[in-house]
Amino acid sequence: MEIYARDFFKTPFTRAEIDALLQKKPASVMFSFRSPSFKSLGLDQAKVKDNDLIDLMLKEPRLIRRPIVKIGGNVYFGADSKTLAEIIKS
Repeated sequence: MEIYARDFFKTPFTRAEIDALLQKKPASVMFSFRSPSFKSLGLDQAKVKDNDLIDLMLKEPRLIRRPIVKIGGNVYFGADSKTLAEIIKS
């Protein structure tokens, strides 16, 4: 299995890359609403639209749920080590 690591703080994602990672899922699956960076914005989570979430992640990578793991055609956002171990086994 080939492993590729990317520090997206040093090499930020483009909008096209975020769209590709989301695979037509809502941006909220990739967004870290628990982040202090989000809380400091004072935004209402229920009122922020997908396009706005993507704009926020492009401006502030800390708002992206980490880690992002892509295995085959599947992308996992914010999976813990136990979940990742189970995914790799299957």
